[in-house]
Amino acid sequence: MKMILKKVHIYLYVMSVALSYFLLWPFFKYFSKKPARYHSMNKLRRAWGFISSALVGILYNFEYEEPVDWSKTYIICPNHTSNLDISAMCILVNSNCSFMGKQELEDGLVTGIFFRSVDIAVNRESKMSSFRAFKKASEKLKEGVSLVIFPEGMISDHYPPKLCEFKSGPFRLAIEHKIPIIPVTSVNTWEILWDTGTKYGSRPGICHFYVHKPIDTSKLTTADADTLRDDVYAIIQQKLATSEKLQTIA
Repeated sequence: MKMILKKVHIYLYVMSVALSYFLLWPFFKYFSKKPARYHSMNKLRRAWGFISSALVGILYNFEYEEPVDWSKTYIICPNHTSNLDISAMCILVNSNCSFMGKQELEDGLVTGIFFRSVDIAVNRESKMSSFRAFKKASEKLKEGVSLVIFPEGMISDHYPPKLCEFKSGPFRLAIEHKIPIIPVTSVNTWEILWDTGTKYGSRPGICHFYVHKPIDTSKLTTADADTLRDDVYAIIQQKLATSEKLQTIA
């Protein structure tokens, strides 16, 4: 019975996303026409992420290691266990931002409009595509646009999900442009909705995120990229382990 309810809930969530997107599509389309309007597009996407989730009882809670000055430019690096992580990052980043994601998202019914405008699509199997994507990312950072990059590049096939190996790209990019990295730990989102939700469904609840303090990269060189990658991995892994212990005790 519990699984049936979870399966019903995922359909309700998908309907909420689809219906709210349909209602907001004319505005998204208008804002996507010119880069000067991308900031407004992000604001609307932020509201959409909150509304489409809240309508089915999914909320987001952010705990901060220290306050974030969103007037600065960052590369935000969260772990990835759920499609809800995307909505959460839209809500978290209170400034103009772009996501970097797989090329297939460019053809998505909902994601396409964003990855053909404000966001950056990359085909990781193509060196030329990767080069163009990171060149575009560099231009965004120079313009003061923050980037959201999931360093795992995927959602773990293992259930419960395990933290996958991180790619070096985001960390090399941060060092090259002397941009601070903000690690973000998605603590329990997979328990609300794992991956796309098609296998185990979803349920109402609060998704908890821990926003770690920004890591300064101003004194690092590109030779430090792998060390920075491993440091961020360790920060998120430790937070996940601590949260799991606390949950076990409770």
